[in-house]
Amino acid sequence: MNRFYNAFDIERTMEWPSEDDYRSPFQVDRDRVLHTPAFRSLQSKTQVFWSGEYDFYRTRLTHSLEVAQIGRSICHWLKHQDPHLDDQHYIDPELVEVICLSHDLGHPPFGHAGERSLNHLMRDYGGFEGNAQTLRLLRDRIFSIKQTGMNPTRAFVDGVLKYKTLWSELKRGDQIPEHHFIYDSQVNDLDWAMGGVDFPTELTPGKRRDSFKSIECQIMDWADDTAYSLNDLSDSVRAGFLTVSRVERWAESVGEPCGQGTPLGDLVDAIRGDRVEPFAGKRIGRYIQSARMEEDVNGMSALTNRYKFRLVIDPEVRAESKIFKRLAYEVVFLSPELKQLEYKGNHMLERLWQVLDGFYVRADLGGPQFQILPEAAAREIEATDDMHVRARLVCDFLASMTDGYAARMYKRLFIPDFGSIGDLVG
Repeated sequence: MNRFYNAFDIERTMEWPSEDDYRSPFQVDRDRVLHTPAFRSLQSKTQVFWSGEYDFYRTRLTHSLEVAQIGRSICHWLKHQDPHLDDQHYIDPELVEVICLSHDLGHPPFGHAGERSLNHLMRDYGGFEGNAQTLRLLRDRIFSIKQTGMNPTRAFVDGVLKYKTLWSELKRGDQIPEHHFIYDSQVNDLDWAMGGVDFPTELTPGKRRDSFKSIECQIMDWADDTAYSLNDLSDSVRAGFLTVSRVERWAESVGEPCGQGTPLGDLVDAIRGDRVEPFAGKRIGRYIQSARMEEDVNGMSALTNRYKFRLVIDPEVRAESKIFKRLAYEVVFLSPELKQLEYKGNHMLERLWQVLDGFYVRADLGGPQFQILPEAAAREIEATDDMHVRARLVCDFLASMTDGYAARMYKRLFIPDFGSIGDLVG
């Protein structure tokens, strides 16, 4: 029995017949996520490059699988080397695995561009944020047939809470927050995850409060950073965005060293030798082994071991990760090739929102009423008169779409010679 966790950690909001199940509570969480439509849809959602463009590039699904593998490996590394842990007292790798598998569940089509678009479109209704949407799915809507949540354990819910600040706490007049918040309607979910413990006054809304994470959430965060800063490099090299000359020019422009033995120098050597995959794989191992734990005392540490420790990353490794992330962002993500596609994705989401907002949220388009949405989605929206609830449900529908689904629906609605009565809809 793993003594690291207690009844507080494995509690669910509804009873679960654990005595009849051969699995641990966290194995149940993992298994339930793996079999959901939301998880399967990640196979066709953008990670860096549009999904479906080529077979090689990562999608949200392959990225999530890689993050989960790294997260499990960090757990095994810490158990192997940290004096606070042993065979009966350790961070559960299956808990970390399901947190990692779920960390991008709420992300919409077209990557972060889609996330920004939906946040803008929902500016009058409480905003949109990928991590907040993940929490919404897990607690309320992940099983799409019945539109119900999955009754997750407290440790799992807390593990996906990268941000603990409400949308309204970051809003300043007409200026809406860009990201890093949860919805105001999720305040009870936050309170339940934290066991009713109030945040200390020094943990002000924003970065300070968001830094207050369980050890499993911290591991997921570092696993995500590791995958993002290393595995995405290989996609960028294969796609021709990162070449020797581009890396060297960027290094010179920002004043980063690019000589022998430097992180960028090692990357350049790997590109020249066609060894980018081994380069990334070796560094993943180094990033995993750069992690260690320090004890902490705070308002939650008396309730659970999940808050008794901080994850500490070797400063040199963290600095290297930041260099690689900045390189990918400035050379790849800001490139005209990707920005043009982001614009197209943004345009499609805006047009779809205009139609659905008119028919289902405000219901003020006039003229004949067309049934645009699948029957179950339309029925749920039409069952409420609350405009904010209607808008959130329309947003749920758009966020659940894959890149391909959004593009097909756009073309069926706006391209005259596209579509057939025999097409699958929904």
